[in-house]
Amino acid sequence: MEKPTHKTDEAAADKSDRIKDSAQQIWLAGLGAFAKMQQEGSKAFEALVKDGVGVQKKTQQAAEETLAQAQARMTGFASEFGTKAAGGWGKLENIFEDRVARALEKLGMPSAQEVAALQARIEALEAELKRKNAPRAARKTAARTPPEAAKPSRRHKPGSGA
Repeated sequence: MEKPTHKTDEAAADKSDRIKDSAQQIWLAGLGAFAKMQQEGSKAFEALVKDGVGVQKKTQQAAEETLAQAQARMTGFASEFGTKAAGGWGKLENIFEDRVARALEKLGMPSAQEVAALQARIEALEAELKRKNAPRAARKTAARTPPEAAKPSRRHKPGSGA
């Protein structure tokens, strides 16, 4: 190996001096920033708080608007779903009723209308029977009553003196 020359030693020393100067400048810049922040720190802090409040209000307002839109959409979806579900259940109910009616008809079971018609017919027949049996019942009652009880007696009671 060769010995370093005097020129290379000077270059290294020069580099070292530049690094020291740079570090010194960085250090001084930091001290200056620190001193400035001490002087204007409270003003800067208040400005940052004010900016933060503004950003928070904007963000909160945007979030509330987004939430309101989402709620409106969900309400619309729920209403639409409810309408469709109600219509679907109505159709399903009608289909079920029709199938049950057909199955009962195949088994020979009368429909509700036929049962109502039969009830009306039975009531009419019962009323007619009562009307026809009323004179017969009156005759039977008259036949059971003894003649003495039917007519008041004209005889005098014993010991009445008349």
